Amino acid sequence: MKGMSGYGKWVAGSKTKWITLLVWIAVVGVLTMLWPSVNSQVANNAPNLPENSQSVRASAVAEREFPAGSGVPALLVWHRDGGISEEDLVHITAVYNKLEQDPLEHQNFVPPLGKLPPQALQASLSEDRSTLVTPVLFDKTADSDQLGESLTSLKQIIRTETLADPSAAKPDSGDLSLRVSGPVGISVDATGLFKNADVSLLIATVILVLVFLLLIYRSPILALIPLIAVGFAYGVTSPVLGLMAKEGWIKVDSQAVSIMTVLLFGAGTDYCLFMISRFRQMLKVEENKGRALLSAISHSSGAIAMSGFTVVLALFALLLAKYGAYHRFAVPFSVSILIMGVASLTLVPALLAIFGRTSFFPFVPRTPQMEAERAKAKGRPVPQPQPNRRKGIGQLVITRPWAIVGITVVLLGVLASFSSGIKFTYDILSSFPKNMESREGFDLIGKQFSPGELAPAKLMVDTEGLSGGEDLQAVLGSLSYVDVVSDPQQGAVNPKITGYDIEFKDNPYSIEAMNHIPALQTTVEQALAESGIGNVQDKVWISGQTATQHDTKELGERDTDLIIPVVIGLITLLLLVYLRSVVATVYLVGTVILSFFSALGLGWIIIHYVLGADAIQGSIPLYSFVFLVALGEDYNIFMISNIWKKSKHMPLKRAIAEGVNETGSVITSAGLILAGTFAVLASLPIQVLVQFGIITAIGVLLDTFVVRPFLVPAITVLFGRVAFWPGKHEEISETSVPDTKG
Repeated sequence: MKGMSGYGKWVAGSKTKWITLLVWIAVVGVLTMLWPSVNSQVANNAPNLPENSQSVRASAVAEREFPAGSGVPALLVWHRDGGISEEDLVHITAVYNKLEQDPLEHQNFVPPLGKLPPQALQASLSEDRSTLVTPVLFDKTADSDQLGESLTSLKQIIRTETLADPSAAKPDSGDLSLRVSGPVGISVDATGLFKNADVSLLIATVILVLVFLLLIYRSPILALIPLIAVGFAYGVTSPVLGLMAKEGWIKVDSQAVSIMTVLLFGAGTDYCLFMISRFRQMLKVEENKGRALLSAISHSSGAIAMSGFTVVLALFALLLAKYGAYHRFAVPFSVSILIMGVASLTLVPALLAIFGRTSFFPFVPRTPQMEAERAKAKGRPVPQPQPNRRKGIGQLVITRPWAIVGITVVLLGVLASFSSGIKFTYDILSSFPKNMESREGFDLIGKQFSPGELAPAKLMVDTEGLSGGEDLQAVLGSLSYVDVVSDPQQGAVNPKITGYDIEFKDNPYSIEAMNHIPALQTTVEQALAESGIGNVQDKVWISGQTATQHDTKELGERDTDLIIPVVIGLITLLLLVYLRSVVATVYLVGTVILSFFSALGLGWIIIHYVLGADAIQGSIPLYSFVFLVALGEDYNIFMISNIWKKSKHMPLKRAIAEGVNETGSVITSAGLILAGTFAVLASLPIQVLVQFGIITAIGVLLDTFVVRPFLVPAITVLFGRVAFWPGKHEEISETSVPDTKG
């Protein structure tokens, strides 16, 4: 307590409060001038798979042996209701002639369509002659922004040739329309969605937090204090992460920056409210605002520091991931929370010291004596203290613990049971709005051709020159899940390597198509083994989007199975150190895990049965778990630490009742704000963020309104003194403690 009081004088003393504010202003100013912002260092083409992944090794073989087809394809989907005309074909061949003569920037390869007579393309038209798909391949090293610029140049060439704008024409308009799909189109659209989301997400989050704070505290100054703290924290976080990205220490992408912004506002505001609420309580019993603030710092800073450290460590666990997208989230998220925690413990107390009681204007908290003196000065009757007859949730918890535990566990258990029925998808297209260009193009391909044409797989086989490999094309064509097999192609460097382009009957991004990859590998290896070829496991490679997605699924499941136990272990260890109680640690961790599965189950009910989604993105359980378990423990830590302190001076049941009631309002308001910030993600046109936002918001609300006020304190009542084991708790009788209520 004394240590915390001393630290409070350093950051929020009569003179040091100004020093603290000036230090933050100077740090933000200097870092902003010297280091780049994180947004300027975003790299959306960073690889997600390690170099030893099967699809990555296969991609290297394809690039070496079949360089003409090793680029990343953009599929130009040309469509005209009623049939593509001969004039349309003339324009298309002219465009490709232009691309051959004057390649686009980052263009890797185009088929020689410009050298063919327009009539030759008629054989490639769909059955109703309304649709044609032509490819343009780009360098794999080009990022999404560079690819987007190349597509813009391509569309300008097409507008000049056709004297129209096919990209703007609707597919059902009767005019010639163009939609760019394939891996390039999907990549460019995905990046564009996140870029557009950044600004709208920031504005919506700021407005939501501001409105919530105004409604809860009805004070304009107080509503601005957390936002100022978050703004300063972001002002430090952005250049710190920008420097780390510039030096190559980390990689950041648009998705990480978007979610980091939400996390800063949500979790950051929570930490600020923990300090503010305690300050408000102390101002009602302490006339000197300085002493009130020091007492608030002493009582809340330990819980805030522990809560922040818990989240930081849990997020750092993502560094164990091998999948790039998970790994790239670890440092931005943990660093932002670490800096926000420092701001909550230094800048927020300084701001509260500067504004003092005025922070809460017009509803300024005062001691009874101050209220009496103020009333006399204004010639009003002295307000009489009203006894507090509200028993609140705390009293209910200590009188009916068995009923509360039974009801809440059954409720959460029923919701959690729905999580077992969740279906997952790794289809990135399903995350896009239906009117997104690349998705419209894919829908046309699936309707007029085989969906597999969107992203064919590249099968490469080292036949060692044996004749048995010549029968492989027939074997591949006989597979039930294969729609089209190309003629064999000879390797450019090793002529013994034969390549085939394979189109699956299923959507190449679907789980069904991904499950064909190991089956295809096994079939080809068996065919080679029967031909007398040895070490067949090193003679077959499969590249392409489906193979990449299969590796993504496998690696994601590996990371989930590793990181979830690590996060649980880290949080358990921290709670043991902080609470010095094995029993309390076990049920605190257990209740948060139960809450997570309940959120997953209720989220699935909403996403599947209400919103009509067939599956959720495969990455969501891990993201949601890390956030919900770490953030859920925040509220438990804040409440339990309050109960632990009170239990030193009063009977445990009374400490539980008062602790629950005292922390109720601040945790409720903090939970609403945190859930609201995550719910903002559900307003974006990106399904993976919509689903993540819904599940995480539900989890926060369950923690706020079920686990924290009812389940955890009721379990604590049932365990009694055992809750402190192996720590010691001296039982205090009710009669030995004066009644301080009211």
